[in-house]
Amino acid sequence: MEAFISLFSQYDVPAAFLVNIELTLWSALFSMILGVILVMMRISPVASLRTVSCAYVELFKNMPLTIIMVFMVLGAYAQLKLSFSDTFATNFFWLAVTGLSLYTAAFVCESLRSGINTVPIGQAEAARALGLNFMQSATQIILPQAFRGSVAPLGNTLIALLKNSTVAAAASVATETSSLMSEMIEYRSDVIVPIFLIFAFGYVILIIPIGMLTTYLSNKLAVRR
Repeated sequence: MEAFISLFSQYDVPAAFLVNIELTLWSALFSMILGVILVMMRISPVASLRTVSCAYVELFKNMPLTIIMVFMVLGAYAQLKLSFSDTFATNFFWLAVTGLSLYTAAFVCESLRSGINTVPIGQAEAARALGLNFMQSATQIILPQAFRGSVAPLGNTLIALLKNSTVAAAASVATETSSLMSEMIEYRSDVIVPIFLIFAFGYVILIIPIGMLTTYLSNKLAVRR
């Protein structure tokens, strides 16, 4: 117990977890927006849009996240001069959010596409019979039902995003949990087991409520046919 008290007094562990939570929330927002755009392109009647969406999803879905995060620093920032702020910490925070959002959007698109597959084809045919165009039928009929049918996979994607936020260290975010954990191990190698337990249980505490909420919403919002 003394080791845990000593670690919490010496290091600001809650602040590190807060950084990961902020990374997760912002990335979830932007990846959801981009994922919706991608899935609408994926089901679009325009072949070129379907091809672009499919290529994006396959590229980012099969690319290691670490490579994307390193590219955000060495490629986007150092070579392409992409910058969000003059402040070092703020700039690399948003570079990490950008990398996480681009990566996670591919999985959001696939989750929503699985929800679209649960919508009977007759729904789209009925929309066309009523004179609705593609955008109207997608936004008013198909996507609302797809969201209800994809609560579980979207929840799993959010959980994966929270855990993936630890890769932000590769994008030079020095205040999140994996960076703090490395620092703690370096300077307090005498209490490695308590260090691992702190971060392991920290993520368990964050992830379990998401899983419980996802399960509840999945059952509550499921479309009964």
